[in-house]
Amino acid sequence: MINHTGINVTDVARSRVFYDAVLATLGIGAKLDLGNAIGFGRAEAQKGDDPGGAFWISRGTPHEPRVHMAFTAMSREEVISFHAAALGNGGRDNGAPGLRPQYHPDYFAAFVLDPDGYNIEAVFHGS
Repeated sequence: MINHTGINVTDVARSRVFYDAVLATLGIGAKLDLGNAIGFGRAEAQKGDDPGGAFWISRGTPHEPRVHMAFTAMSREEVISFHAAALGNGGRDNGAPGLRPQYHPDYFAAFVLDPDGYNIEAVFHGS
């Protein structure tokens, strides 16, 4: 439904290290580096994907209020790996991996704050 979106970050190099590690756990990597902006996308592009990436970080003043971004995981293990990679690369815990039945019975997610305080999530909608 959404072709691409992005956030402003204070330090592109620092955020690149964070997002390279975190998104790799979900099969996502850097697709286009413009120096002051980096696009991330699926390792295996699908028809209709933006070749530059679906998620962008750009140098600038972070958005207020901070937006929430949820990334699709293909398993519970990916959610757990996402959370661990985030904590190991400058992220802060904002919700450990686990079921969130208030959303639906099989909603398995983890939440972290990135280096600029954005609330990012990995979510798996299966059992």
